[in-house]
Amino acid sequence: MSTRHAVISGASIAGLSAAFWLRRTGWEVTVLERAAAFRDGGQNVDVRGVARDVLRRMGLIEAVKAQNTTETGTVFVDGTGRVRAELPSDPEGATAELEILRGDLAQTLLDHLPDGVGISYGDTIADVAEDADAVTVTTESGRVLRADVLVVAEGVRSATRDRLFGDLVERRELGVAMVFGTIPRTDGDDDRWRWYTTTGGRQVHLRPDNHGTTRAILAYAPAEHLTDLDRTDALGRTRARFADAGWEAARVLDAFDTADDVYIDNLTQIRMPAWHRGRVCLAGDAAWCVTPMGGGGASLALTAGYVLAACLSTTDSDVEAAFAAYDEWMRPLVDDVQDLPRWIVPFAYPQSRFGLSLRRVLDKVLTSRPFAPFLAKVTRVAATDRPLPSLGTPPGTSRCSAGG
Repeated sequence: MSTRHAVISGASIAGLSAAFWLRRTGWEVTVLERAAAFRDGGQNVDVRGVARDVLRRMGLIEAVKAQNTTETGTVFVDGTGRVRAELPSDPEGATAELEILRGDLAQTLLDHLPDGVGISYGDTIADVAEDADAVTVTTESGRVLRADVLVVAEGVRSATRDRLFGDLVERRELGVAMVFGTIPRTDGDDDRWRWYTTTGGRQVHLRPDNHGTTRAILAYAPAEHLTDLDRTDALGRTRARFADAGWEAARVLDAFDTADDVYIDNLTQIRMPAWHRGRVCLAGDAAWCVTPMGGGGASLALTAGYVLAACLSTTDSDVEAAFAAYDEWMRPLVDDVQDLPRWIVPFAYPQSRFGLSLRRVLDKVLTSRPFAPFLAKVTRVAATDRPLPSLGTPPGTSRCSAGG
């Protein structure tokens, strides 16, 4: 039997996880990445639930621990920086045991890819054509790649997904804008995630990292579409919104003006009835973006790469059946994170002084000892009692089997 070939579009966590496991199960793998070089940086992500088992099977638990952000806990602060409430310490809490920057996790995966994975930077998909036996991918640079499967792991605004699955894509706007960036660390910064909420639906977040800087987020709701604007206009609108926000807002705004990694987003869930069609499937944010409000995106991306490879490793040529099994295994994890309660945005982003006062009272209640089990349940993502599918079972079955 000839070696099967997979083309993966996107070289972040979902794409690199898929590349790792497909190569581990004997596939030839070609990864395409639009960016001209590896994309470093990014904000905190974490590895939770079943994704810890995936990472363990990769042999990368210690490598990820070595890249820990140094964050030790999460606190809510007032306009003077005084701590109002503190989230209970929990390995699966807001500050997880395996807390790492997105770029550091992706770099760790990249550094440990099995030999033989080909990665092409500065190239992206221009056209996709299918026949009964293969999918043919033509890139912007003119390369023509014939493969057994195409895995699209491009991100929430994936152009390839929209081209191939546009009729299946539902975008659910949460009405929240977030501006992310890295700012200089000051003597006043510490080793905790400090979270400040004020009127007008505004939040300021400061989080330590392991690179001697601080990761900052400005978030607000309801929000205009900042992603429709260029950087200068988007930061100008954000500055106007946070002009009287207090605490560290002015410091963050000033630092964002010159930061080289500012990322601006309007939080949008991607919901689809199926993540596959023919010989093409989706993984990570391109398939199910859960947004930072849902959390667990990196854990779902890591898990998806493993589950996809496991399901494909149980079939000889029935690609669609393997994709369907992958979809069925992953969907409960995704649904659990995407189903946000309707009250979550108004609660997280109070508009009035009364709403802010109510939020502060509830913060104290929810972070108290009696509510610890409830809070643990809220922060629990990528959790399942099902064992991961087995890798490398004999070909010829149409579904990935349970096992470990």
